[in-house]
Amino acid sequence: MGRTMPPLTPGSLARQAGVNLQTIRYYERRGLLPTPPRTPAGYRQFPADALRRVRFIRQAQALGFTLKEIRALLDLRVRPGVGCADIRQRAREKIRDIQHKIEALRGMEEALVRLAGRCRGRGPAEECPILDALDAGAATAIPPAGEPA
Repeated sequence: MGRTMPPLTPGSLARQAGVNLQTIRYYERRGLLPTPPRTPAGYRQFPADALRRVRFIRQAQALGFTLKEIRALLDLRVRPGVGCADIRQRAREKIRDIQHKIEALRGMEEALVRLAGRCRGRGPAEECPILDALDAGAATAIPPAGEPA
C-alpha cells in the first residue's frame, strides 16, 4: 500500500526542488504551477506532485526551453490525443533553435578573435582598434588580422 506524501509549504517545496522561494512564486505567477489551496489559517499547501513539476521545469530550462515553451510542454502532457511524436517535434524545433544560436555564437567568437588580433594591447584606450570598430558598428565586418582594414 503506497503512502501519500503530505502537502508542501512553499518554502519546503523550494528547498526540496533546489530553488529559492521567489522562483516558486514566479512559476505561480507565470501559470507553471497551479495556485495551491490554502489551509484554514491561510497558508498555501502545494500537493506533493508540485515537486515533480518544479523539477521538470528546471530540467527543461537546463535544456534551453523557455518558460513559454515549458508551459506548452506541460499542457501537452495532459491534452487528449497528444502523443510522443508531438513532444519529439517540439524537441526537434528546440534543437534547430539551439543550432542557430551556436552558429550565431561562432560568428560572434570569430569577430571577437579578429578584433582582438587587431589590438596590440598597448597605448591609450582612445586609440584601441577594438573600441574604434565597436564605435563604427563594424565589429562583424572586421577583416581577419593581417588583412588591410
